[in-house]
Amino acid sequence: MKQYLIPFLVSMVPLIELRGAIPIAQGMGLPIVTSYLVCIIGNMIPVPFIYLFARKVLEWGADKPVTGKFFSFCLEKGQKGGRKLTEKAGRGLFLALLLFVGIPLPGTGAWTGTLAASILDMDFVPTIIAVMLGVLLAGVIMMTASVVGFSLL
Repeated sequence: MKQYLIPFLVSMVPLIELRGAIPIAQGMGLPIVTSYLVCIIGNMIPVPFIYLFARKVLEWGADKPVTGKFFSFCLEKGQKGGRKLTEKAGRGLFLALLLFVGIPLPGTGAWTGTLAASILDMDFVPTIIAVMLGVLLAGVIMMTASVVGFSLL
């Protein structure tokens, strides 16, 4: 059980998330299915909290002397993600959020997607479902890339 703690915790870290945790798990030689599930769970645990509280906390701290720059950066990142989603999505916001989270590019994970959905005032349940499906998709992509990459080494 202890060997899964590192990928589990890494999958909770913003910007790294399971995109970094899955290659770490494969580098550690952990079983594919179990490490995939551990990374998915770790990546999804913060999502409801991000949706419910992150926007409020970031707005509160954006004008504070110590936290202002970082909190403003996070808000800006969420707003930029929200603008990208609405520009590309139109009425298909659910699918756009799923793909935004699911395609493993820098800055497009569950943290940013959930924050963007919160800023766009998307409903809670569709947001959680879209993010979950996106995380599952990103996990499959990253697991495939990791398995292929490590087999070539």
